[in-house]
Amino acid sequence: MSTAIQLPVVLREYADSRAEVPVEAADVTAALRSLTARYPRLHRHLFTDGGALRPHVNIYVNQDEVRDLPAGFDTPLGATDVIVILPSIAGG
Repeated sequence: MSTAIQLPVVLREYADSRAEVPVEAADVTAALRSLTARYPRLHRHLFTDGGALRPHVNIYVNQDEVRDLPAGFDTPLGATDVIVILPSIAGG
């Protein structure tokens, strides 16, 4: 089943200027792997060298922050689910 991943403007240049990328994935981890396999330049902006999600990157499944979900990154995805990647922006 296809799940949409929405990218913020600051990351679109690493994904052929796409605002949304459909991926085939059973859970959030697989969706992020699929996204970064298709657009490898995104990987360093989302993950540390050790493979952990960068602390300033927030991942939402629909309106829920993935770190707050009971299954976390193992949260299953359905065809109507949307993943939103939202990096924190400093400044003011």
